[in-house]
Amino acid sequence: MKNFIVAPAPHAHGGDSVRKNMLLVILALVPAYVVSVVEFGWGAIITAAISVCACVLTEWLISRFLLKEQKQTIGDLSAVLTGLLLAFNLPSSIDWWIVLIGAVVAIGVGKMTFGGLGQNPFNPALVGRVFLLISFPAQMTTWPVAKGFGTAYLDAETGATPLYYLKHIMKSGDTSFVDQLPALKDAFFGVMGGSLGEVSAAALILGGLILICCRVITWHIPVSIIATVAIFSWIATPAGMEPQTFVAYELLTGGLMLGAFFMATDYVTSPMSAWGKIIFGIGIGFIMMVIRTWGNYPEGMSFAILIMNACVPLLNKIRPQRFGEPKK
Repeated sequence: MKNFIVAPAPHAHGGDSVRKNMLLVILALVPAYVVSVVEFGWGAIITAAISVCACVLTEWLISRFLLKEQKQTIGDLSAVLTGLLLAFNLPSSIDWWIVLIGAVVAIGVGKMTFGGLGQNPFNPALVGRVFLLISFPAQMTTWPVAKGFGTAYLDAETGATPLYYLKHIMKSGDTSFVDQLPALKDAFFGVMGGSLGEVSAAALILGGLILICCRVITWHIPVSIIATVAIFSWIATPAGMEPQTFVAYELLTGGLMLGAFFMATDYVTSPMSAWGKIIFGIGIGFIMMVIRTWGNYPEGMSFAILIMNACVPLLNKIRPQRFGEPKK
């Protein structure tokens, strides 16, 4: 009789790894990044390169000289993804040293302070972005106008974003600002100003669907966020605008699609259960729309995700009843 080898679960490897999932998310961001390069030119390339390199270098330095770890973690590509997501939240014409500061805060404070990947309670890229928004509000809200690939770094023409005009329409009721909004097809495909991650809802949706089809993320968080924003904006439609038009602009402009598909779905900082994810997404959508409607900032996705990140330990208590467990 042959001997049986007894070992703890799992008994079979599913083929998943941190590196594989991070690589899939990076590849899913490629369509949106290509659009941002086409629209913003060299600024998009330089900003992303500085952000990614600074994030990787910061993680290596902290891991090597402060934590004294023998095995480096930069090979799992999580720092690369953090740098890319941080760049997606920045204007393409922002000064290089501000990008560097944001990367150091994102990795050093948002990630490595808590022990590295898997232990950070907040999305590191958003920690860096919010720090820069508070510290350098003028630079972080100076948005370049999309002028094509030939646009030089730091020489871009600046202008207001669609969310700025929507904010004025909601606050003042002046529908003359409607004429300043881009056509819906331009908002969908990316012919408008903003950060790198605001320019193409179509490319971001495509990348998000790729992640769902590859089972890197589930539908619960993106759908619950988008549905909540759609319902809220339909109810809050200002006088003088058609509800469906206002809803379309709220969905297609700003950082909604980037946040819904690529930032709120972060494994570490989002709930584990299906109902927890749905509640998490509803909370993000609601808080974001409250900030967009009544807050001082025209955009609220970053703050909404960070606030709901803090609620994840509570939401993780929502779990299915175990078989045979008595009802409480």
